[in-house]
Amino acid sequence: MIAFTAEETDAIALSVRVAALAIVVASPFAVGVAYMLARWNFRGKVLFDALIHLPLVLPPVLTGYVLLVLFGRHGAIGGRLEHWFGISVAFRWTGAVIAAAVMAFPLFVRAVRLSIEAIPHELDEMAASLGAGGWQRFWRVLFPLSLPGIAAGTTLAFAKALGEFGATITFVSNIPGETRTIALAIQSLTQVPGGEPGIWRLAIVSVCLSLGALAASEWLTRRALRHRR
Repeated sequence: MIAFTAEETDAIALSVRVAALAIVVASPFAVGVAYMLARWNFRGKVLFDALIHLPLVLPPVLTGYVLLVLFGRHGAIGGRLEHWFGISVAFRWTGAVIAAAVMAFPLFVRAVRLSIEAIPHELDEMAASLGAGGWQRFWRVLFPLSLPGIAAGTTLAFAKALGEFGATITFVSNIPGETRTIALAIQSLTQVPGGEPGIWRLAIVSVCLSLGALAASEWLTRRALRHRR
């Protein structure tokens, strides 16, 4: 039986909560952006696509710094949130949710986009010929058929959010009980003499959670494919 310290338990619980909420925050935007990229043709589409995938190629620390500039107390977004609603996200666990959602967003979009692009355009045309509007075609045709991609994107994004480090530590720091996720807790333990047992305990949990997410992705994808057929 593995015995976790209170700080390790807090880090595990916070990681799961942050990753889950990051998916909740990102999912409607990811599906909408994926639909735009898969089905719409508009000026600047290539640039828009590049901007969406930018967090994948930028150093995570730079992404975290940009979030800090935007969502800090004096940032363009964070300052207004603080002034109008009294909401502060910098150096809070809510900021960790934002950082995780931003880093996982490109993977989510890509999985859903590929799924939508695999749906023949003829189905859209058939639904339109039967009088279905754009919103109806999306909900009754594209959304059900793209469920495998949505399932895969959800679990991939969850796994990515679960292990996020660079953007999180830059944006919200490494505060015990507030922003210290599994990845940050492992980094802290590397600086402490005798921290190896704690590192291994958290590593085992991280691997189990990631494998569980991948297994869930496979199960959900197969289930959605059977439903699609």
